[in-house]
Amino acid sequence: MNLAYSILLIDDDKELCALIKQSIMREQIHSDCCYSGTDGLALLEKNDYQLILLDVMMPGMDGFQTMEKIRSKSSIPILMLTSKNDSMSKVQGLRSGADDYLTKPFDMEELIARIISLIRRYTRFSSSSNYSQSLTYKGLTIDVDSRSVTTQNGTFELPPKEFDLLLFCAKNQGRILTKQQIYEEVWGELYVYDDSNIMAIISRLRKKIEPDLGAPLYIQTVKGIGYRFNKEV
Repeated sequence: MNLAYSILLIDDDKELCALIKQSIMREQIHSDCCYSGTDGLALLEKNDYQLILLDVMMPGMDGFQTMEKIRSKSSIPILMLTSKNDSMSKVQGLRSGADDYLTKPFDMEELIARIISLIRRYTRFSSSSNYSQSLTYKGLTIDVDSRSVTTQNGTFELPPKEFDLLLFCAKNQGRILTKQQIYEEVWGELYVYDDSNIMAIISRLRKKIEPDLGAPLYIQTVKGIGYRFNKEV
């Protein structure tokens, strides 16, 4: 069988790995399973994947440590799996570089939907589209085809959620976007009041593109409403 996409699953729960592998194969998605962060990093060096499922709680190198090493080399989408139900763990994951998270136990159909959504967002610009190839502002260029940005610090790729959020704001330059509008566009699902997701992604993004974190030039906060991409740049 020639499967359309390939993902890497890093989780020390072997039974869960086997169940996920079997479930996503029905969606024409291949998966490689490994049970430690070290083994996962080794597989990532050898193979091409469109997504990583990463468990937080693992012996030895935990999910946060593993993600830090992945993010030092790759912008591949990362969906974190966590048994912790506290908001601090979710925020830590998003601030560290995760694109999404799912709390165990989870519904398999929801997991599959999130996997497909992330893969589609990651790969949708690889073929021709109606989008302009690049958007240029003062000190910032957004390359749609390569999903990268160029700033005074050089050119670098952005993880999917960061890129999608930046592109959505930039394409609506000068317009105030509510948190609901941003969430439903970038996450592709109905908004449930949860500012931590958006705030974490914007915090990560600002650290990479803003010349002055104390006075953001590009993505500006509109207190009590949402955010706006500066119409003056």
